[in-house]
Amino acid sequence: MAYRYLFGPVPSRRLGISLGVDLVPPKICSMDCVYCECGPTTELTVERREYVPTAEVIRELDDFLAGHPPPDFVTFSGAGEPTLHSGIGTILSHVKAAHRAPVALITNASLLDRAEVRRELLALDLILPSLDSATVAGLRQINRPHPDIGPERIVDGLAAFRQEFPGEIWLEIFLLHPFNTTEAELERLQAAVDRIRPDRVQLNSLDRPGTEAWVEKVSQADLESIAARIAHPRVEIVSKYLRRLDIRAYRQDIEAAIVETISRRPCTVRDLCDVLGLRPQEVRKYLDVLESDRRLRAEIQDRGIFYRLLPP
Repeated sequence: MAYRYLFGPVPSRRLGISLGVDLVPPKICSMDCVYCECGPTTELTVERREYVPTAEVIRELDDFLAGHPPPDFVTFSGAGEPTLHSGIGTILSHVKAAHRAPVALITNASLLDRAEVRRELLALDLILPSLDSATVAGLRQINRPHPDIGPERIVDGLAAFRQEFPGEIWLEIFLLHPFNTTEAELERLQAAVDRIRPDRVQLNSLDRPGTEAWVEKVSQADLESIAARIAHPRVEIVSKYLRRLDIRAYRQDIEAAIVETISRRPCTVRDLCDVLGLRPQEVRKYLDVLESDRRLRAEIQDRGIFYRLLPP
């Protein structure tokens, strides 16, 4: 069957082979982050509702998980903030009960100050929240959140979730000069880490093209310097995805799978090889056809050439 709400499996730098579940249409989010690889937010909101049909998402998950090799994680992620979807708890409960698959959530943590949201997420195996700044100025410069969202609410929500959640929390900090790399910013982030008590702190920087062209990657040397000053037993710099040698081709509709994947985030040839289990020359054949049909464009970045889907 064709999937509307699932994408991948995709190679994740943190989760291995991840089957993505997209619960909000692009680009509905509670933030408009300058570095987002999915482009600018078109609807900035904190309203929770059923943005896509919960029953259809469950039907697609049942179909995929019954007929494909198991991914390392089923991951709520995608173009917008997954916790905006009011049915996320129902979908999570079904996946855990029917398939016993590991489930992760990638979130900007903007709604975790709400007790009902935290309750819905307790069955997760892993949550990967982001906290890029613990100051009002830094949050506005980097994340450009909905007016109702502030750093205190995010930190309070994460600290409360830590008290209730039995799974692991991997806290991501996206570093962006000079907005969150100053001494004052790093001190506030350290205080937040001390309150949240995550299992890991993961430092990240630009890997794919961001929303704003001026966003630049923080150097490896600077990442290592900042990692050394953060007081936590598990501070990591998010590394590139390493290709798993035993990966098999998950999808047979290759062109559709490529379009589906790059419609959500730009990818290199190697990224697409990891998704599809194909050799680079095979992937390039499909990319050449899509490029000649003016369905995508290539962009040169530090990590290589990324392919981005063009609007119809």
